[in-house]
Amino acid sequence: MPYAKELNVLKKKNLLREKKLHSQNLLDYASNDYLGLSLNKKNLALAYDCLISLPSHSPKASFAINGYHQIHKDLEELLIEYFGFTSCTLFGSGFLANLALFDTLVRKNDVIFIDELYHASGKYPAKLLGKQVIYFAHNNPQDLEEKIKANPVQGRILIAIEGVYSMDGDIAKKEFALLANQYNALLIVDEAHSSGVIGKHLKGYFDFHSLPIQENYIKMGTLGKAYASYGAYILAQKNIIDFLFSKAKSSIYTTALSLFDTALALENILFVQKNLENLKNALEIQKSTIFANLSQMPQSQILPIIFQDQQKMLHAFEILQKNGFLVGAIRKPTVETPRLRITLNAKNTEKDTQILCKILQKLS
Repeated sequence: MPYAKELNVLKKKNLLREKKLHSQNLLDYASNDYLGLSLNKKNLALAYDCLISLPSHSPKASFAINGYHQIHKDLEELLIEYFGFTSCTLFGSGFLANLALFDTLVRKNDVIFIDELYHASGKYPAKLLGKQVIYFAHNNPQDLEEKIKANPVQGRILIAIEGVYSMDGDIAKKEFALLANQYNALLIVDEAHSSGVIGKHLKGYFDFHSLPIQENYIKMGTLGKAYASYGAYILAQKNIIDFLFSKAKSSIYTTALSLFDTALALENILFVQKNLENLKNALEIQKSTIFANLSQMPQSQILPIIFQDQQKMLHAFEILQKNGFLVGAIRKPTVETPRLRITLNAKNTEKDTQILCKILQKLS
């Protein structure tokens, strides 16, 4: 049988991924539904009402043909105004958006400096760039600057970081933006896990660090996770967006983003705007509860519990599940060290999280 040998190796190493329908009775501390908007039926109904009144409800083609719809334009304009950029384009997923950024923006003689823990969707296209890619130590601006100085660049300098790192939960330092300004570099910030989660207005990295938007900043964000829909967007100055739209293969050769997902994302982002303080308070309660019970204050809504032994981590995962809690069990090669990845979200109560902490204390 094809791939039988490879599958057996994965099984022996506990690395085989399998589809599983989890019980709806489990408390969700595993998903990226940070604001709990996946349960908001009112927004769901508003998105449905928006679509049902239209002649067609699917995009039918790529953005570059005739798949671009008024709903796409409405969402792009909302994102531009909301985040303070000048232009925007949508993608079918965060993976496709990162693929576009790396494959399209890094031209001849350019060099891109990437955080060593950047998401796989960036590292994958980076493999094709060869010597044009230089990795710097995780969340270390000093190492980045040393590598910029040691590697003269004839073309553009690009820097790629994440607003919040999905496996560790730490927030990218402000100094990266300052270095980008100092060295006239384009700064790519993957905001998949930071938009809707951090900052005074829950707008992500730039909001968190009180950074005014500059022409050299590029924001990639997802419409899933905090915004409880599907798809992605890239925000930047108009020249960058126009070039991406003209050249990005992951946009040109794919069907445009689902109209329903676009409409739902629009409703959910409007909901975040209108309910900002309540949502911020709900997120803060979760983090404060962790600190009060585990003496560990997460920077973001992601709490990693590191294990040196993968079997012990999987055993802890099973114990939590038996007690009614679903958390992420993250194994190699996604991370170097196995971990339980606990995501704190607004739909769980303070009491739920207190109980979770008591179980974690017993497992430690």
